[in-house]
Amino acid sequence: MDNEKKHLQKDEEYEIDTMTNDRLIKGHDYDGIRELDNDLPSWWKWLFYISIAFAVIYSIRLFVFKAPDLIQADEYQAEMTSFKASNAASKDEKTFEVTLLSDNASLAAGSETWHKICAACHLADGGGLVGPNMTDNYWIHGNTVQDLYNVVTNGVISKGMLSYKDQLSDKARLDVVSYILVKLHGTKPANPKAPQGKEYK
Repeated sequence: MDNEKKHLQKDEEYEIDTMTNDRLIKGHDYDGIRELDNDLPSWWKWLFYISIAFAVIYSIRLFVFKAPDLIQADEYQAEMTSFKASNAASKDEKTFEVTLLSDNASLAAGSETWHKICAACHLADGGGLVGPNMTDNYWIHGNTVQDLYNVVTNGVISKGMLSYKDQLSDKARLDVVSYILVKLHGTKPANPKAPQGKEYK
């Protein structure tokens, strides 16, 4: 009896569209738009069920088993440990030593770089063109191997000298600086540029 009453009450909530046979909810008429009483698609229901199952499993792993991959504090600590380890490893690497090279292989490599890149502004014999004379005792930014290495590495944009830290390796930059100091400095270029900078004796 109770089931029949519930069934009758449910039927009273809906009506059937005589043209389409669609089941419509009574009282849901907005500007002529009627609301259908269709069942949800099966794929939507399964997606909903899977979401519930996932939430249950996730909650059990997080609150019961304390899974470390789900706890943000543990994940943060793991990332920080990894970061510190990588920093320590990089500090342990041997620092590149900037010192004057005089072996034939390094000077030959420096000569190749000089003629390929530097000679355009300083001339092949180092006498200077757009760039300064590299053969005399006058230097704009210092005359040590470290001074020249810094200029080649960082450039002097205000004077048109480009930075070559991204174009030449540490060793290639040191090779060309050594070539300047060992092979070019003190020579007699054909048409030397007037001295620039401070004299170093």
